[in-house]
Amino acid sequence: QVQLVESGGGLVQAGGSLRLSCVASGRTFSSIAFAWFRQVTGKEREFVAAIAKNAAFTYYADSMKGRFTISRDNAKNTVYLQMNSLKPEDTAVYYCAAVETYWSSSYYSGPLEYDYWGQGTQVTVSS
Repeated sequence: QVQLVESGGGLVQAGGSLRLSCVASGRTFSSIAFAWFRQVTGKEREFVAAIAKNAAFTYYADSMKGRFTISRDNAKNTVYLQMNSLKPEDTAVYYCAAVETYWSSSYYSGPLEYDYWGQGTQVTVSS
């Protein structure tokens, strides 16, 4: 089992920045690949970014490229999502997801690939 706890959400004006954190426990952190997803009520969960066990391997949804950065700190068992140049359409509940992988370069963009989820943190961007 992996437990995930997100934090860092809040209210920010358009053009502002937020950094989300996801602390993982229960498994060896370095054996886990992570992703961030987001969801607006009534819509499907949307992929945001993913990072493999090897932090050199990251992947972003097209609309987040250049604005969002995913990173991991194995010493702190924490995954981050730095969000810059935020837009009102970025408003959503953001979820951290995790899966144990064999290959160090593996990452996934589909929610069904992930076994563990956090409770979510609300991000609201005002215009």
